[in-house]
Amino acid sequence: MTIKEKAAAMKIDSTKMAVTSTDTRNNALALIAKKLIENQKEIFAANELDLKEAAENNIPDSVIKRLKFSESKLHDVTKGIENLIELKDMLFHKEFERELDEGLTLVKEKCPIGVIGVIFEARPDALVQIASLCIKSANCAILKGGSETKHTNKVLFNLIYNAAIESGLPENCLFQAELRNEISELLDCHEYVDLLIPRGSNSFVQYIMDNTKIPVMGHAEGMCHIYVDKDCDVDKAIPIIIDAKTQYTAACNAVETLLVHKDAVDKLMPKLNEAFRNNQIEHRATKDIADKYNCNLAVEEDFATEYLALIISSKTVDNIDEAIYHINKYGSHHTDCIITENSDAAEYFMRMVDSAGVYQNCSTRFADGFRYGFGAEVGISTGKIHARGPVGLDGLFTYKYKLYGNGHIVDDYATGKKEFHFRDKM
Repeated sequence: MTIKEKAAAMKIDSTKMAVTSTDTRNNALALIAKKLIENQKEIFAANELDLKEAAENNIPDSVIKRLKFSESKLHDVTKGIENLIELKDMLFHKEFERELDEGLTLVKEKCPIGVIGVIFEARPDALVQIASLCIKSANCAILKGGSETKHTNKVLFNLIYNAAIESGLPENCLFQAELRNEISELLDCHEYVDLLIPRGSNSFVQYIMDNTKIPVMGHAEGMCHIYVDKDCDVDKAIPIIIDAKTQYTAACNAVETLLVHKDAVDKLMPKLNEAFRNNQIEHRATKDIADKYNCNLAVEEDFATEYLALIISSKTVDNIDEAIYHINKYGSHHTDCIITENSDAAEYFMRMVDSAGVYQNCSTRFADGFRYGFGAEVGISTGKIHARGPVGLDGLFTYKYKLYGNGHIVDDYATGKKEFHFRDKM
């Protein structure tokens, strides 16, 4: 069966998936978590094979870090599934109810998107999170993981799919695309696939956007910034910066550029440079900082580079407006932070920075669906349409308008026989 034929079958089953009960979907999720724990030895063995092949093929370290599926990641994904089960089911939730006229009532109601295609990087845990979110939101999903994780993904998908079918979900609720050429076939399925979510490099995401008629949601890069204001608390700033750079260096929400107010440089840099050295972080800075604090000189290209490595660039700015301008120019509209004790400055920064996540006094690494209490996420969207930021359960729903009448016709209102009175009932 071709991808297009499979997508057509999933489109038909998406209507069946859209009316599954909360209990059916939650029971499927519970069984998935149970099967993952019971079969962890098989999962880890497959992952070791992927890691071995990655090393033999000289895969970059940043990719290998994402590729590893450890006991801690198994714990995280199963905990995420448990949290997802506990979340309120939003299917058929009323957004509003409005009486247009007597006996004529309009309801706005949440419904699934339908068939979602997700193409993601070398992260086996992403497969679990995406499949789980799609099940909870009553969407059908076509999943295409990176070839670097083919062994792990195969084991994970089979466990998830078997649990879903065993729990009574439709036969075509999930499908795993395994071949590289299937991506091109998937891009041509605009008749059957309602949304594509790509997770990968900037060039890859751009390729997806340029080669399909299917709506695309996602982000290309994670150029995240931290601005250290003149009214910062240095002892608070340093752990935040180090966490944002080192907690998971290869993640899209790791900080890449540090902007420092000119009045904060001398009180911040001595301690911060020591922390950089202790954490093996290469520091590239503008000339004023580089000359005084003995670090590498940054070039213009550094401020447009997503390192995904233990490298950070820093720049002195004269004021908060210069920091905001820099972020809006060079950033990817992902997640950016201000470190300040001045609440007015923080509010100004958070309103003016055009990013999906704007923070005060905390690590950019908090930009994550699990940490937001969404259960998990299918990705992070830096666009402004439909969903923005970590896309969790709510982002996988759309809505429909349901109008209940009693013989009403438009001509009565067009000719003045009747008038709308528009009364909100909720």
